[in-house]
Parts: sequence; C-alpha cells; structure tokens
Amino acid sequence: MEEGFVKYSDPAKQERYDRAYLRMAKQWATLSHCQRKQVGSLIVKEGMIISDGYNGTPTGFENDCEDDNGDTKWYVLHAEANAITKVARSTNDARNATLYLTLSPCKECSKLIHQIGIKRLVFIEKYKDDSGLNFLREAGVEVVQIENP
Repeated sequence: MEEGFVKYSDPAKQERYDRAYLRMAKQWATLSHCQRKQVGSLIVKEGMIISDGYNGTPTGFENDCEDDNGDTKWYVLHAEANAITKVARSTNDARNATLYLTLSPCKECSKLIHQIGIKRLVFIEKYKDDSGLNFLREAGVEVVQIENP
C-alpha cells in the first residue's frame, strides 16, 4: 500500500468511515454562501483531515456567488479547488490522499485532483457532466459513489 493512503481491509469499516467523512463534507457545504448549490469537500490522509473546502468566492470578494440573473459568477471556486489550494498553502501533502465531495468534480477540477496526487475520490451526487469522473478513472484514481451517507 502506498504511503499516506489508508484503505481498511474490512469493507464495512471502510464504508463506515467513508459515510462519516461524507456527512462531514455535507456539513461543511452549509458554510457556502452560494444559493444554487452548496458543495463541501474534505481531503483525508493517513486517517486525518488535512484540508477542507466549500464552493465560494475568492478571499477579499463579496460572498454572493450568483449575479443578478441567478447565474454563478465565473470566479466562484469549487469546493475541491478550495481544499486543494489550502493544501498548497500548508505544509501538508495530498499525495495518495482521499478526497470526499458532496458533488462529483467537473473536468477542470479533475485535472487538479489528479495533479496533486489524490488516489481516491468518494462522492455523494453525480455532476451533470461525468467527463471529470471518466478522466480520474483513466488516471488510476479509485472512484466511489455513496448516495445516502
């Protein structure tokens, strides 16, 4: 097993932890100021949460994620991008970590997930475009969906 990647040999124990982290990601999503969709993420390595994120505007911008027409502003960061940038600013390393998401990643965020070295993705809801998931599978990332954590 690769360093940093914790996967329990007991499938029931693995599922119990996966569900717990997904529930935490759902709670984290409630911090988002986005009206259309609130998304939360956690990055877990060696049994420890090393980063978290939710979708929202960059630091220093107003918290409103949608414009007057209800469309998402172009500069809103996705939850996983926020978690990944937090790792980049820290002394942590996400290689071989697990990413927990309330919504599967878009294709742009999937490139970041692969590039930072995450080896496992666990998510609740499937995003309308599954090309990000297909890319991650092709890149060798284990992808797991748990719809009702």
